[in-house]
Amino acid sequence: MDLELLTVGKTHIKFVEEGIAEYTRRLKHYIPYSIKSLPDIRNAAKMDAARQKEAEGEKILECISNGDYVILLDERGRQYTSIEFSSFIEKQMIAGRKKVIFVVGGPYGFSQAVYDRADSLLSLSKMTFNHEMVRLFFTEQVYRAMTILRGEPYHHE
Repeated sequence: MDLELLTVGKTHIKFVEEGIAEYTRRLKHYIPYSIKSLPDIRNAAKMDAARQKEAEGEKILECISNGDYVILLDERGRQYTSIEFSSFIEKQMIAGRKKVIFVVGGPYGFSQAVYDRADSLLSLSKMTFNHEMVRLFFTEQVYRAMTILRGEPYHHE
């Protein structure tokens, strides 16, 4: 199974980039994992929030195939403990999913079309994080999930 994190916009914070690179490097030992960053929408400053969500949504949907399992990182999504998240990942593997795509939207969230295409919603926290930090937190949690599944000592209860 391939895991992909699909994001809108690039990471510009150096320590976040370094953290993502470190956990992505570690994940190579467990599962194919990639991060695909869509370019920011041009002239977004001239758009209202609804139009910006629509434009981002179109770009997101272009990156998703019919067979992909799509999970939106959304404040209204289900929250998991790290162990529950590792079980969720394992269930996706057992289900024989070829590709699971986790999506981080833009600053205003997702268009209705993206919500309609999603198979599930996941919330990392009740708190709000900037979109760049979410990439690091999520990538670390995928790594943590893989070490839990392998019974390795990274995660402590």
